[in-house]
Amino acid sequence: MAKIAENPLVLVDGSSYLYRAFHAFPTLTNSLGEPTNAMYGVLNMLKSLISQVQPTHIAVVFDAKGKTFRDEMFEQYKSHRPPMPDDLRRQIQPLHNMIQALGIPLLVVEGVEADDVIGTLARQAAQQGKNVLISTGDKDMAQLVNDKIMLINTMTDTLLDRDGVIEKYGIPPELIIDYLALMGDSSDNIPGVAGVGEKTALGLLQGLGSMAQIYANLDKVAELPIRGAKKLGEKLAAAKADADLSYLLATIKTDVELEVTPDQLTLGQHNKDELIEYFARYEFKRWLNEVMNGESSVTNGAEQRVKTDNYAPTPTKMEKAQSAVKNPIKIDRTLYETVDTAQKLSAWIEKIKQADYIAVDTETDSLDAMQANLVGISFALENGEACYIPLAHVGEVAVSTLETQGDLFDDVQVSAPLVRERLPNQLDRADCLAQLKPLLEDPAIKKIGQNLKYDLTVFANHHINLAGVAFDTMLESYVLDSTGRHNMDDLSARYLGHNTIAFETIAGKGKNQLTFDQIDIPTATEYAAEDADVTMKLHQRLWADLSQTETLATLFRDIELPLVGVLSRIERNGVLIDSRTLAAQSQEIAARLTALEAQVHQEAGETFNLASTKQLQEILFNKLGLPIVAKTPKGAPSTNEDVLDELAQQGHSVPKLLMEHRGLAKLKSTYTDKLPQMINPTTGRVHTSYHQAITTTGRLSSSDPNLQNIPIRNEEGRRIRQAFIAPQNYSIIAADYSQIELRIMAHLSQDEGLIRAFNEGKDIHRSTAAEIFGLPLDAVTAEQRRGAKAINFGLIYGMSAFGLSRQLGISRAEAQKYMDLYFQRYPGVQRFMTDIREKAKAQGYVETLFGRRLYLPEINASSAMRRKAAERVAINAPMQGTAADIIKRAMIEIDRAIGQSDEIKMIMQVHDELVFEVRSDKIEKYTPLIKNLMENAAKLVVPLIVDVGIGKNWDEAH
Repeated sequence: MAKIAENPLVLVDGSSYLYRAFHAFPTLTNSLGEPTNAMYGVLNMLKSLISQVQPTHIAVVFDAKGKTFRDEMFEQYKSHRPPMPDDLRRQIQPLHNMIQALGIPLLVVEGVEADDVIGTLARQAAQQGKNVLISTGDKDMAQLVNDKIMLINTMTDTLLDRDGVIEKYGIPPELIIDYLALMGDSSDNIPGVAGVGEKTALGLLQGLGSMAQIYANLDKVAELPIRGAKKLGEKLAAAKADADLSYLLATIKTDVELEVTPDQLTLGQHNKDELIEYFARYEFKRWLNEVMNGESSVTNGAEQRVKTDNYAPTPTKMEKAQSAVKNPIKIDRTLYETVDTAQKLSAWIEKIKQADYIAVDTETDSLDAMQANLVGISFALENGEACYIPLAHVGEVAVSTLETQGDLFDDVQVSAPLVRERLPNQLDRADCLAQLKPLLEDPAIKKIGQNLKYDLTVFANHHINLAGVAFDTMLESYVLDSTGRHNMDDLSARYLGHNTIAFETIAGKGKNQLTFDQIDIPTATEYAAEDADVTMKLHQRLWADLSQTETLATLFRDIELPLVGVLSRIERNGVLIDSRTLAAQSQEIAARLTALEAQVHQEAGETFNLASTKQLQEILFNKLGLPIVAKTPKGAPSTNEDVLDELAQQGHSVPKLLMEHRGLAKLKSTYTDKLPQMINPTTGRVHTSYHQAITTTGRLSSSDPNLQNIPIRNEEGRRIRQAFIAPQNYSIIAADYSQIELRIMAHLSQDEGLIRAFNEGKDIHRSTAAEIFGLPLDAVTAEQRRGAKAINFGLIYGMSAFGLSRQLGISRAEAQKYMDLYFQRYPGVQRFMTDIREKAKAQGYVETLFGRRLYLPEINASSAMRRKAAERVAINAPMQGTAADIIKRAMIEIDRAIGQSDEIKMIMQVHDELVFEVRSDKIEKYTPLIKNLMENAAKLVVPLIVDVGIGKNWDEAH
């Protein structure tokens, strides 16, 4: 029996899911009469798939609107299909939005079908040695199956590997295209060979081999044991053109030019605010309650990466440029200068010295700033001049050519039969950097960049400390409106009406993509100089908008821009990982997983696939006779995590063991196995990447690895933190803000009761319980404190009485009573919530304490559900955003205080916590400094309290 490989790249045929869900699920509508069955069905299937496979990398691929290359090849391709039902069409865009909000990369590529995108990614991943699982009901996909690629049909819970394809179709995967070409495909209107059906096609292929072999041996067709074989050869000969056309139409394209690689398709963290909005509007009540109660709903992923954000089904850059830009710029790339002589370099050095502002950009051979080699530098001036300085471009020449050159190429690294050779027309890199270093390090020469943190790190790794950083266009855009996209391509289209050169157009895509050092210099000049030129022009337009609002300009100048250097330093510092500890933990988890599987089999009385929903249903509900807690939309007993959890709480052993198995398997694949692989070979440390322009509230996110998502609430999760260690003679200091969002609530609401409790240093949850129940503090029970804590935090995140009732296990009426009592005791909180809703409705956004804005386009929506969702965001965003601003201010002040000391390094920022490496004999010096600077990062009406811990590892210090 085929088994799913561990942690495969999962590629979901979204278009297949869409139609199957629409026709398989009963007609569903919300109270507004909007159809919801396809949305519900697709999300439910995705949830089930992700729960079953628990991937770290996944993408859902949909067909784009419009014609594809197959329509140009054959005008009648799919022409007989009826138009899409209106009720299905209306569900597509909100479904796309929900999939993205769940943190799942979504791809829509024009000119090709979803099958082609999936085929390309699957082949790329397989060629890199990765396992791939394609989720589809489309038989055409069987042509992609090989030793690394499998198919899964979630409707029938069947897996197809190579042997499975042979068993099901009677032929191996490499003959599936021939099979489809011979018999045709009525669903796609592929003609095939007239008179050749499924059995005949199979007989031909089994008897003679591929279609090419069949046509090469038409005289042997009559000898085959096929009905009508005598005349079949004539039919085949007459239909050769149709057969060849059908072969082309049935072939899945596996070389589509994509702007994403399999490694970038990471399962991300869900966007809570958007999920609340959509689940409320379409009345997916169970999922809505899960999200509002802080549960993960459909996915449990890491932060979504920046790159996958480019694949949302939004208007193209050209469409945005045409509709949004009144005065688009015109760029003549032929005017850009290649600086390839000492005279040209001297001339540009003089221009830079005379400039008030310069735009600067680096070109490298890697997206990983810690390992990137500097290939070239581009500059642009305010008057529109721009240049590129190539430093390390290479070409390939035949070895025989080099052998005639004596020892000129002794230092060339040979890669037979070709070798890499420095291209001509380049300056000496060391000499050039030596001349540019004083300018780049001169704080009086103001620099502008796009995502300058990357350039800071690259320069630092080449012994240049970039100074005079004045503007970052990515952050200017982010501060103006955090809900937009902030990469250069999108910003250029949106603000300048100019489409920049895409890297893939000059370097290709996939495994054969060139690195920048392999790009010819004239092409590299156009690309690189344009980056600097566009950056300068973007700043000129963005700052004109940003500077009109002083609070936003101040936020940019005082928080976001200074943080760039801080984050670059933290990333370069990295964190020391004890890979032996993680390896030992992985082995223990592996042993535990094996033991758990055996224990489940023993308890069940038979062996079965723990990942098979169908087999699990049979075991739990038929053989063991456990109660059916919930059903799937098709009426089958559900085996999702909620059901297993409820059954486990009822005392049933198998569900409890299954829950433990699933949790440990995810922990192993995501952390204990993966973290050691991320250790930088040069530094011996793990270097995360922090992102300033991802979240809408201003919070930082991180990736590779995602430090924000390392578990802490269970023993195995804490053991992972024990592997984050201090080097010899150093210790870890972890400093964490205590209940910062509740303290911000007290400040913003000005509620006297909350302020008094915090100022008197009371346990806020015990104090809240005492207020609600009218008891002295020492009479509050643990259960009452737990209820008060649920209310305190629930209000911040928009929890309803229903959500509170579920969390506390009480009736909805009782939960409502608790909330009513809370507002009676803390009337300032209720006033704040009312006021912030009204303010949001009036101005369309809310603000943090430091002026950061979060725009709320749905705050005045006609739909009550969408409006209520926006109101919940309006309440929460000022607290989350203010907390983000405060810790950023603290990071900046601490960075200034500790400077470049080798006694202390800031190594991590995780939510409301900062983590440091400190020399053990300097603990007493730096502990009060950290605590003082963090607690004074903002002045509230209540004190900010920071808890500081010290240890040899992160867990000890937390």
